[in-house]
Amino acid sequence: MKSQINILRQLQELVLTRDEHHQTGDGSRLDALNDAIFALQDKLEPQVAALYDRLYKKSHIVIAAMSNGCCSVCGMQVPIAQSQQVKLAQHLVTCSSCGRILFAAGAEDALNVAEKPDRDDPKTGISRFSAEELVVADLGVETKAEAITALASLMEKNGFIKNADSLVTAALDREAMLSTAVGNGLAFPHVRGVEGGGLTIALGISRKGIDWDGEKVHVVFLSAIPVAVSAFYLRLMSGLVQAYSKKDNIDALLEATDQATLWKALVKTTRHTVK
Repeated sequence: MKSQINILRQLQELVLTRDEHHQTGDGSRLDALNDAIFALQDKLEPQVAALYDRLYKKSHIVIAAMSNGCCSVCGMQVPIAQSQQVKLAQHLVTCSSCGRILFAAGAEDALNVAEKPDRDDPKTGISRFSAEELVVADLGVETKAEAITALASLMEKNGFIKNADSLVTAALDREAMLSTAVGNGLAFPHVRGVEGGGLTIALGISRKGIDWDGEKVHVVFLSAIPVAVSAFYLRLMSGLVQAYSKKDNIDALLEATDQATLWKALVKTTRHTVK
């Protein structure tokens, strides 16, 4: 059954990637994503496929990690006996509260968000998800891997995540599925299923520009996303894309010469699109 759980996890990531592409893409990769989704669905055993279809009709979040003994989506405590069944993975176990299929998070997963320091009050707008110590006015890197590594290291250094390496690996795996560059010099590398805290965003600027799968990227937002807020992340990303569809707003970020100035520019340029 472990192989079926792995297929379900891959399938969910592809479906959520397709949802992102509907929000910010030009539709050029939808056929490829649909083909990959259908191919994985064909690998599901009949009973698993039936359960997947039933859950999918309610929500695109079908499978959830068991984190600290709880369902990572609804937060319900998993009974000890059921928790052991989840870890053994000999058959599918569903959450008694939300009905989603549970799996045990492994050491290789990016389940590594730590309890985060208090952010600036009042917690409104982008301040709900980021902080001044999570922005870099000059990344000074040349590749997307280096950019992601720099921002993940910043998250770890400031106590927002526990393990930067696992976040980097997962982010690059996600990039291999579909580039997160969305035009206008923006890229949104991210990892879903990062439990233990809230949605967290780091921002890095490259004035020279980074080659991101053929696109020149100047503004990089790295996000660590608990699976329960995947749908909200789509709205947040849409708000950021809307803000930086305006050249003046991008210029405000690129003109910032230090961390404090960049943070002020980020807050100001997103005040109408990120609530």
